[in-house]
Amino acid sequence: MRYVETLREGERINEIYLCKNKQPSVTKAGKPFVSLTLQDKTGTLDAKIWDPGSLGIDDFEKLDYLNVVGDVTSFQGALQLNIKRIRKAQQGEYDPKEYLPVSRYNMDQMYEELMRMIHRIENPYLKQLANVFFENAKFQEAFKFHSAAKTMHHGFVGGLLQHTLGVAKLCELFAAQYDILNRDLLVTAAVFHDVGKLKELSRFPENDYTDAGQLLGHIIIGTQMLAERIREIPGFPKKLEDELIHCILAHHGELEYGSPKKPALAEAVALSFADNMDAKMEALEEAFVNVPEGNTDWLGFHRSFESNIRKTSIS
Repeated sequence: MRYVETLREGERINEIYLCKNKQPSVTKAGKPFVSLTLQDKTGTLDAKIWDPGSLGIDDFEKLDYLNVVGDVTSFQGALQLNIKRIRKAQQGEYDPKEYLPVSRYNMDQMYEELMRMIHRIENPYLKQLANVFFENAKFQEAFKFHSAAKTMHHGFVGGLLQHTLGVAKLCELFAAQYDILNRDLLVTAAVFHDVGKLKELSRFPENDYTDAGQLLGHIIIGTQMLAERIREIPGFPKKLEDELIHCILAHHGELEYGSPKKPALAEAVALSFADNMDAKMEALEEAFVNVPEGNTDWLGFHRSFESNIRKTSIS
């Protein structure tokens, strides 16, 4: 199989890819064409069908696996595939795992590490709440498979788990460093901070915003999920519930970044820093992934950092 990341300008390919997006359009001259986004586990590729009515262009839909024949060209500095023939691939011709971006870390090991952190929670109410979610087999399967974002960071299978673990580990470090932080509250908030993304984003291969995601967003959805379960735990302290919910509501740090509330507790401040740090460092990891070792060329403007970025000269 020719992975997207290995394609080079001037090649002709005959490969199977997942159709991530399909958009019919017309040229300035009024001629119809179809714009596609093709995907495998290494990345995405812009593709065009310039003559959709021609022989060899079969019917297909978004999220179909497609066998495409075409020429790899370049447009505005990025690779583009000029498709000559296309058909829906048949089951048995492809392995779905080859077409979904996946975390570079072992999912089972990450989940076990997260569960060890949960087991160290001493507050009986917070521990029971965490166990209700994370010891549930159905929840575990969904949490392992889900992404943490559509595009910005951790937008891959296992991304939600990887990001949650990264944030929780940073929060444990913060709690060990700063005495004013309540470790149990902070770690519980960390493991739940993005739980709403299970309903904000659809499962792979679609990984797109759901109706609830568009209308409410993962922060509100997550607090609703927690409040529903908290009501089932007898005697759960109201003040503790409010503090936990506040941390979730404020974890983006600023109103303009989507938080309904700005951080008002030390734990909410620490969580917002940990969330931002893990997201930003993963964004850099993803930006640098295809940069050859020793290459310190500037990579161009990155919108997450509002700056031109490059790797350091010291490896």
